[in-house]
Amino acid sequence: MNRLKEKYINEIVPSLKEEFKYSNVSEVPKLSKIVINIGCGDATTNSKLLDAAMADLELISGQKPVATKSKKAIAGFKLREGQPIGCKVTLRGENMYNFLDKLVSVTLPRVRDFRGVSSKSFDGRGNYTLGLTEQLIFTEIEYDNVVKVRGMDIVFVTTANTNQEATALLKGFGMPFKK
Repeated sequence: MNRLKEKYINEIVPSLKEEFKYSNVSEVPKLSKIVINIGCGDATTNSKLLDAAMADLELISGQKPVATKSKKAIAGFKLREGQPIGCKVTLRGENMYNFLDKLVSVTLPRVRDFRGVSSKSFDGRGNYTLGLTEQLIFTEIEYDNVVKVRGMDIVFVTTANTNQEATALLKGFGMPFKK
């Protein structure tokens, strides 16, 4: 069993149950999935950029990404409907816990001048979005092989009903929020 999953069962669940006065273990919020998304708007002119982003995302997540396509045509951006403009991967179960462990304990501490992640990025329903400016902070990415430096969005989807519950859950997992 994964280290973070054991920590969730043995430490986080009892502390959240006590803090929020849950009567049942099933009421305690849990992490249901992590979605990592990379937007490649410039893939409309050069499809090799999308392939490079997908390769990077596969290295980071350990799972094969899916290309995301545009929903409608926008002439100003030279974009047609159904054209690939990004990639995403959805992590659940063991892969999700492995990625979260790697993100919290290895990747985020590598960021220069890191003071914690923003606590204002909750959506009001217990989901948290973390925006990263470059993929180079991950240990799997080699600087020499990078075609273009790209940012990404990492969305933590929880079963929490409020932002306070989700904050407590992610803090339990070791997410370094700003003070």
